[in-house]
Amino acid sequence: MEKIKIIGGSPLKGSVRISGAKNSAVALIPASILAESPVTIEGLPEISDVEILRDLLEEIGGVVELDGQDMTVDPSSMTSMPLPNGKVKKLRASYYLMGAMLGRFKKAVIGLPGGCHLGPRPIDQHIKGFEALGAKVTNEQGAIYLRAEELRGARVYLDVVSVGATINIMLAAVRAKGRTIIENAAKEPEIIDVATLLTNMGAKIKGAGTDVIRIDGVEHLHGCRHTIIPDRIEAGTYMILSAAMGEGVLIDNVIPLHLESLIAKLREMGVSVEAGDDQLFISRAEKMKSVDIKTLVYPGFPTDLQQPITSLLTKATGTSVVTDTIYSARFKHIDELRRMNASIKVEGGSAIITGPVQLQGAKVKASDLRAGAALLIAGVMANGLTEITGVEHIDRGYSQVVEKLKGLGANIWRERLSEEEVEQVKNS
Repeated sequence: MEKIKIIGGSPLKGSVRISGAKNSAVALIPASILAESPVTIEGLPEISDVEILRDLLEEIGGVVELDGQDMTVDPSSMTSMPLPNGKVKKLRASYYLMGAMLGRFKKAVIGLPGGCHLGPRPIDQHIKGFEALGAKVTNEQGAIYLRAEELRGARVYLDVVSVGATINIMLAAVRAKGRTIIENAAKEPEIIDVATLLTNMGAKIKGAGTDVIRIDGVEHLHGCRHTIIPDRIEAGTYMILSAAMGEGVLIDNVIPLHLESLIAKLREMGVSVEAGDDQLFISRAEKMKSVDIKTLVYPGFPTDLQQPITSLLTKATGTSVVTDTIYSARFKHIDELRRMNASIKVEGGSAIITGPVQLQGAKVKASDLRAGAALLIAGVMANGLTEITGVEHIDRGYSQVVEKLKGLGANIWRERLSEEEVEQVKNS
């Protein structure tokens, strides 16, 4: 186990290149199961979730080559091997294996997914979609069993707009017989990315990126090459870092359209954001104004940036209110920020931040991926030394984060935990 140490206060300048989208990668890799010949995905982020998915595909008989940021999957010898335990429990997005294996083999056994603990995130909409396509779904001893004689297209209305359910139903439906219509579908860029890969493999999908997706099932899908989109959440995290401590930072390999809600809020705070075709230039504001933020489904403000921007709002003059309508329990970072002198209280599904305050370095623990990002930002902003444990959460979604921050001028490094520290972390 490792910890990250930061001596805060160093200005950030220069440029940083954004990696491929984590939230696309965890769906694109399972999607390769549906093909009958090799699929190459280019530009993957170098994160632990990608490595876990590679191991899972090898476990079911896939031949996987991971060369830096490029992965080639030969799915021709895969079988519907049950995956009730082990690595499947280490990441939330293991549920995409359900849709992909159901689409390919008409059966699957997948352990209930793990990942970050953000309160209840049920998969009932996924199951509703699978059952509409003709699958029988049961929960047996902590694993989901999916079985179908055949899959037939159906009309599925999602009661809740869900990225995971939208993608999972797409994966199961592309090789079903007939037409599937997903209504009230999520519109996130990652859904378009997955639909693009599937289309390149021979699937017939229309409407990805709108709230109605139409899929005409095909019997066979073939391999292809696909380049992943940039990670809008990683980009947003570095935008927030640049707003907090930047002396002119160029953020490269971005799609500004995907970040419009964050750009609007940063400008409202007084931060200068200049957008190019695939770059953003951020300048720190001398004085930042408080703002109110409410997370919403895309194209609204992303829940994945709620925790990072909370750290920035400690520098803003006045009272800011951040309301998370997606995951109301996503405030585990608040107690840690309070340890660093932040003036924040939680009321219901909202965090109320009073500023400006000068954050002070402290020993803190990342409880989940985006909480870890919030603490990294806070550490870079703070006076003195900040020590972050729970680094494994950060490594799930941020590729080479220490190296990238060092490249911008941050005083940051990793250290291994002593045996005594490991026990303290386990017991905390």
